[in-house]
Amino acid sequence: MNQDYYQSIIAAFHQMSGWEIAAALMGVAYILLAAKESQWCWLFAFLSTLVYTALFWEGQLPMQALLNFYYMGMAIYGFWLWHKHGKQTDTLLISRWPWKNHLGFIVIGLVVSALLSAYLQKTGQSQSPVLDAYTTVFSVMNTWLIARKVLENWLYWAVIDGAATLLYVQTGYYATAVLFVLNTILAIAGFISWVKLYQQQTT
Repeated sequence: MNQDYYQSIIAAFHQMSGWEIAAALMGVAYILLAAKESQWCWLFAFLSTLVYTALFWEGQLPMQALLNFYYMGMAIYGFWLWHKHGKQTDTLLISRWPWKNHLGFIVIGLVVSALLSAYLQKTGQSQSPVLDAYTTVFSVMNTWLIARKVLENWLYWAVIDGAATLLYVQTGYYATAVLFVLNTILAIAGFISWVKLYQQQTT
């Protein structure tokens, strides 16, 4: 990277909106609380994605805007699902998927992502059509897994968040890119945490 590139990144941080920083911080709170199986993670998820929906729509990342709008609905669903299993403690059990489920999940995600990516490239509606499409599709699918407490969701998040980091660097959302680097690390930590919880519940 040359000096001009570093200077452009620093300038972008200086120009970054307080809304993006707030959304990023609420996103961190969501991940930390989700790793602890706290139902209140969904409140932070809702608030963070509400802000991101507006930011990404304005920033010409339509798929990311729609993704975050979807997240808002899933935050409501996730809170309801986790809450209904216990008003004081979360008793929805962590589950694991067999390999055939994962294979189907990945194949469907790749096919839909490829079709969506081709559409975005043809219409020119996205700054980064390939990453925009793939991160959106797999995030939509994987949000359902975390709401249902499927253990392996954290491994998918690690990959998705890594790809999203590159997307946000390319499109100038540097605070969000930093958040997704942290999210990638937290996804691994979340997986380790849920493995321990899964072992406890099965014994």
